[in-house]
Amino acid sequence: MPAKIKKGDNVVVLTGRDKGKTGEVIRMLPEENRAVVRGVNVVRRHQRQTAQAEGGIISKEAAIHVSNLAIADPKDGKPSRVGFQVKEDGTKVRVAKRSGDLIDG
Repeated sequence: MPAKIKKGDNVVVLTGRDKGKTGEVIRMLPEENRAVVRGVNVVRRHQRQTAQAEGGIISKEAAIHVSNLAIADPKDGKPSRVGFQVKEDGTKVRVAKRSGDLIDG
């Protein structure tokens, strides 16, 4: 099944602590059905000091399940479902069901 959410997409969180927040997908974890979204699901981790990294309490984004995310409609930024369309030249593109706009340029 083709991926409905990809790295670089703008998404809206549908449920949970960060409901209503929007952000860009930084990383996809397809084998776990999870995504890391900038500014969403931020957790604080205690980190030991190493030669490369400073020690202390750092904040970073944790992965969130893709079922809790929806693509932000390119037209108005509201959550939308994703559909697929085959163009005349045979390429398959993602479209927002809400407005019918193309998600892939």
